[in-house]
Amino acid sequence: MTLQISATNPEHPALLLELPWHVPLEEWPEKYLVPLPRGISRHVVRYARAGSEVVAVKELAERPAVREYELLRTLDRLAIPAVDPLAVVTGRTDADGSPLEPVLITRHLGGSLPYRSMFETTMRPGTVHRLMDALAVLLVRLHLAGFAWGDCSLSNTLFRRDAGAYAAYLVDAETGELHPRLSDGQRAYDIELARVNISGEMLDLEASGALHPSIDPIAFGTEIGERYDALWTELTRTSVYPAGKHHYMERRIRRLNDLGFDVAEMQISHADQGDTVTFVPKVVDAGHHQRQLLRLTGMDAEENQARRLLNDLESWMATQDDYAPGDPLGARAEVLAHRWVRDVFRPTVRAVRDHVPERTDAAELYHELLEHRWYLSERAQHDIGLDAAVEDYVKNIAGRSRP
Repeated sequence: MTLQISATNPEHPALLLELPWHVPLEEWPEKYLVPLPRGISRHVVRYARAGSEVVAVKELAERPAVREYELLRTLDRLAIPAVDPLAVVTGRTDADGSPLEPVLITRHLGGSLPYRSMFETTMRPGTVHRLMDALAVLLVRLHLAGFAWGDCSLSNTLFRRDAGAYAAYLVDAETGELHPRLSDGQRAYDIELARVNISGEMLDLEASGALHPSIDPIAFGTEIGERYDALWTELTRTSVYPAGKHHYMERRIRRLNDLGFDVAEMQISHADQGDTVTFVPKVVDAGHHQRQLLRLTGMDAEENQARRLLNDLESWMATQDDYAPGDPLGARAEVLAHRWVRDVFRPTVRAVRDHVPERTDAAELYHELLEHRWYLSERAQHDIGLDAAVEDYVKNIAGRSRP
């Protein structure tokens, strides 16, 4: 048999040829391996070094190896968080000429850990909940793309923290199926499998003494489904807003916030019947909003203030003609943020500064104005605009705040 390496990049075969393909993966010498934590797998899996790359190598039959390789490539094109497929190696034989199983090779996701290995350390319940929220986000994104995983578990999901955001990544797509659209039954079955797998692995961790004593494995597995259902409903229900109803978007953002999620990206498509809004959720670490606001605007605010201001900034940015998420030709977020500070934030604060106590800082004052605008818009059932909110705030609120 002839060794064949089918790769996504013409540079990879040369690097991969250095690995000992004539040896069963379970017997690879230590000099080729990289000691990284792995989840439980039905196949032999090893991390190895190929040139400057760290790769995950998994032995399995040729047909499922090629199928998983193509599924992972499709997920990459759909911008779904998953490991990056590099190659499939077939035609392997040992020193005696006996056939060896083909392998699927994926790039190791830098800075990531399998979910199971995260739970093998003692973590606070709050951190555990954020990890599971990130997994719920991944499941929603997969299902929105029409992908039924079929085997979600703690072992085949990677966790990575990136600039304060919590993100989950799919590792094993062997059992996955891609459809134009998933039915409610397909989604429910996928979530039920996730619930059973996750609860089972948590029971295993509990038996080994690795799980925090406050965590109930069965209840936690059930909670994944509940979080998924709430997020799916909030993201998929009809979201076409008539012109002038931007406070409806604010309402949706607040509901996502109440569910424990933030808006990583918001895209607005303008049409005759109204504005169609798409939200992409994320799970963030403590202090994320403070750091993000400071980076974009130079303003140092409290976490809740920063969160509120960033929501307003994101909503405003999405209405700008030169804002195109993911488009390298669009204006950079830093440029738009500077424009928002110059044209929106500072003029608004100046308009009310003389009517409030000097001790009120600018971020808190703008936060109060946004809350007042929200209240007035809800009462009027249309977006009253920031100027009208400022006028009403000065007339009916600020005066009562003066000493």
